[in-house]
Amino acid sequence: MLTCKIISSKEIGDIHDASLNILRKIGIRVNHSEVFDILGDAGAVVDKKTKIVKFPENMVTESIQKAGKKHTLYGRNPCSVAKFGYQDQLFLSSGGQYLWIDETTGKRRPGTLEDAKAAILLGDALKQINIVGAFILPAETPSKVRDIHLYADLMRYTAKPCFAWINNGKSAKYIIEMFEVVAGGKTQLRSKPMLEAFIEPISPLQLNREGLEILIEFAKAGLPVGFGPMAMTMATAPATLAGTIAQENAEILAGITISQLLSPGLPITYWGIPHIMDPATGNISFGSPEQGLMAVAITQMAKWYGFPVGVNVGLTDSKLPDSQNGLERGMTLLLGALAGADIFGHMGIVGADQGASLAELIINNEMISYLRRIMKGFEVNKETIAFEVIRRVGVGGHFLEDEHTLKYFRKEVWFPSLFDRNNWELWKGKGGNSILERAVKKKEEILNEHKIEPLDRDIANRIDEIVKEAERDILGRG
Repeated sequence: MLTCKIISSKEIGDIHDASLNILRKIGIRVNHSEVFDILGDAGAVVDKKTKIVKFPENMVTESIQKAGKKHTLYGRNPCSVAKFGYQDQLFLSSGGQYLWIDETTGKRRPGTLEDAKAAILLGDALKQINIVGAFILPAETPSKVRDIHLYADLMRYTAKPCFAWINNGKSAKYIIEMFEVVAGGKTQLRSKPMLEAFIEPISPLQLNREGLEILIEFAKAGLPVGFGPMAMTMATAPATLAGTIAQENAEILAGITISQLLSPGLPITYWGIPHIMDPATGNISFGSPEQGLMAVAITQMAKWYGFPVGVNVGLTDSKLPDSQNGLERGMTLLLGALAGADIFGHMGIVGADQGASLAELIINNEMISYLRRIMKGFEVNKETIAFEVIRRVGVGGHFLEDEHTLKYFRKEVWFPSLFDRNNWELWKGKGGNSILERAVKKKEEILNEHKIEPLDRDIANRIDEIVKEAERDILGRG
């Protein structure tokens, strides 16, 4: 198997020790009174004035040992699953961007519910997308209930496991209730979870109230959670990559520790998603070489603990499907895959959270297929070395019609569905289209043809009722 490592076993241990020291000597601000008290009762050193909690080493290491290391997410089609910690490589379309890229004009605009529906349907259709993200945050939906509406649409328009950002604990209750309806009950959802919470510690060294509310609700329901701080070098983390990883690791371990105090054995995903700040612009970078380096090191850390790991690679700072885009996405994605990461997000983003593009998602789908072929490698044995075939064809012959070629060419060679391999004349004869033009055409074909089996009518009606209940509760609508 192809592999890649950046840091040594000793360096992994050094970063781990530094993270424990950060937790023990500096601490984490915990902005939730119930969780703060739970930590204090469990033996952490707490400062009620600053809300800073210092974690004893044994509390952290015991929590790492207790935490669930493998889990499976299920779609409403039981054959559609995403397995975490089983050496599968999973790809997630974006959980939600604020702006939508119109490929025909190249301009950005606020997203709509119709955009979200199209993105979810496309994600459902694309073979390489394992978890379908909401992709866009519709502007016409009130922000306080937007997540609830998006999860309702995800249930309607995809049979795959799905994902959207969750606002807070109140939203989480309604979202979990909707999934309990689809799953057939609380017990069924716990045994075959259909969703996972993503909780983002705020760098440096803070856990916010909303994230901890979500954690509490998911822990009660026995559903998996992922922790992923977006530490940024030189801004919310040290300038050095090692220092950023040590801090990021400490923030993740703090979340894991709390999760295990709330629900021992709760399944965890270790989301290591640090970035650099570009010194020239002050902007966050999604496509830097350091992004790939940190992804490899983060994957090594997570695997050392035994956790499935998600990384932010296969992304770009480019706003166009150009050479920069392909290089940044391809280089960082290959590094993350070679390191053995489990899940990769978020496909379909244009630039560093600059917008969402369905054409870009189509191109990313092709790129993932290309990557999977590389990761598959090839077999070396008597039959594939093919000495007898070479002898049979002989000097000056050709292999086109040989039975060995007919047996192996589809197994050995990757066939593109979007990338162009025609000669110049044939390419021009077919219109001389760019990859963007081909992606837009393919997107339109898929959306015209792809159908999703509708939800059972009673289930769909109950989901609509839950959305209305949430609006009455959260927005005060009568």
